[in-house]
Amino acid sequence: MSERKVGFGRIFWPSLVAALIVSVLGSIIFVLVIGGFISGLSDLKPEPLKVKDKTVLHLTLEGQVAEKSDASFSKSSFSFSNKIGLSDLLLGFKQAAKDKNISGVFLDLKDANMGFASAKELRDAINKFEESGKFVVSYSSGEMISQKEYYLASATNFSYAFPTSAMQFNGLGAELMYFKNTLDKLGVEMQVIRGSNNDFKSAVEPFFRENLSDSSRLQIERYLNSIWLNIRTDISKDKNVSIEQLDEIAENLSIHRAQDAVQYKLIDKTMYRDEVIDLIKEKAGVSDDKLNLISFEKYAKKKFKQDQVLISADKPNVAVILSQGDISTEGEGISSEEICKLFQDVRKNKSIKTVVFRVNSPGGSALASDEIWREVKLTNKSKKVIVSMGDVAASGGYYVSTPASRIFAESSTITGSIGVFGVVPFIGDMLTDKLGLTFDRAMTNKHAVLSLNQKMTKEELSFLQEEVDKIYKDFLSRVAEGRGMSVEEVNTIARGRVWTGTDALRIGLVDEIGGISEAIEYASKQAGIDEAKVLYYPLQKEDPFAELMEKIQEEEFAKTSNEESVSEELLAYYARLKALDNMTGIQMRLPFYLNF
Repeated sequence: MSERKVGFGRIFWPSLVAALIVSVLGSIIFVLVIGGFISGLSDLKPEPLKVKDKTVLHLTLEGQVAEKSDASFSKSSFSFSNKIGLSDLLLGFKQAAKDKNISGVFLDLKDANMGFASAKELRDAINKFEESGKFVVSYSSGEMISQKEYYLASATNFSYAFPTSAMQFNGLGAELMYFKNTLDKLGVEMQVIRGSNNDFKSAVEPFFRENLSDSSRLQIERYLNSIWLNIRTDISKDKNVSIEQLDEIAENLSIHRAQDAVQYKLIDKTMYRDEVIDLIKEKAGVSDDKLNLISFEKYAKKKFKQDQVLISADKPNVAVILSQGDISTEGEGISSEEICKLFQDVRKNKSIKTVVFRVNSPGGSALASDEIWREVKLTNKSKKVIVSMGDVAASGGYYVSTPASRIFAESSTITGSIGVFGVVPFIGDMLTDKLGLTFDRAMTNKHAVLSLNQKMTKEELSFLQEEVDKIYKDFLSRVAEGRGMSVEEVNTIARGRVWTGTDALRIGLVDEIGGISEAIEYASKQAGIDEAKVLYYPLQKEDPFAELMEKIQEEEFAKTSNEESVSEELLAYYARLKALDNMTGIQMRLPFYLNF
């Protein structure tokens, strides 16, 4: 019996048509489901939060802790983002300390994502809460207890961990990736222009080096050692273990598992979750079936919203402008378009007497940074601006801070990086050698075509170098003016170098060591305000997505995620898109990405 062959076309074209039909139907279903879903959100009504006697707040720290809470639907990834804001958490601890129905807090540590400066502020809030006589029980139960998690847990009076959890306590380190050899193989050359003496501005080194320069190694080792000392100092204070002993523990890799930490008195005991719950019941003074746990995140958000509604209706006298992310003219992160508008609104608000500008940024666009700088300066003339630096306020993040009357930073804040750079790729050789493409040009003037397919001439490179040096000179002048220093003095500590908050205080780049709470307290005192009525910008708005996220959060012990999916089936229609930063123009940017 002979086989009958089926032609390619008879298989391919029907399959293609079928795939297109399924794709179109899937898209229609997606739109209908999302449309109905979103319209249904309008029916959600905020419910008042009821707190019973002897309630314990359950704080699950898993995922990103941002500067401000955010519950929104991402069009790029088709997912819900539900982030808790540091300001909400700090206010939550403050309100809970005064709430007679709150007995204590259960701190459930899983995979907290924040910098050490934010962790320090949270630790301080925990310490102040414990001063009220109420308890905080921390429990670390993941596969690996990170140093960040333990740093937070060490602030609590009662710290426990899962018996078989591994634990990391081995100091701080950084590993950088260099692309030069890869680019050489591809036939790509990155034409780098940075400030003439910006040898510490090492963001561009991976493009033309194979390893750390001496300058880059010096600044990285310096800030790592500074932060490591801060961490050990805080742990030593709360756990009564010497700074030297903590360093010795890390040096010898003495801690492998949670049980080892118990031996060195860094953790009180290893326990299973049910044992921790029994302990919390005992501390709360309730019987087995009477433990009332509610979500700390929900409590904090409700209290924060309530606080902001009341203050908005009254006469706020302190404004706090929150900003986080890369600096650009528009889009996500710190948009100069948005931030400038916020400063303008604050200046128009007659009841506002002073402003706290919270900056958490590695920098970005030089132009956008200058736009924000101008608004900060204008505002400071009529209403004093106090800057509170978060995990990082470097390069452009430092630039926008310079006009402020006073600058606060945590000891572990990454700041400085006063420098400028630009990168222009040359890909002509790759396209010619690898793909066989060639290019030709017709021009009215010799510089009319500036293309990535041809190398810049010495004259063009010189022109860009002059522009970068001019922006760097302006940067130095801005810092000198804001900090009351000479340009020469600033240049000595600039050159793109990164500093921690501790070192920045020593060399005059910041004025105080402290967090946003200390900055608000100082601003209020300087403005002669007896009772601070703090209004946070951007202003709080009713958000049905936020209400939805609060409803679907489990308030007992179920896993709470920072990225909640609508449904697995719905998301299967689309792949999550990664947002890429479009770096245009000259950059004021931190010389490396920090993965806290």
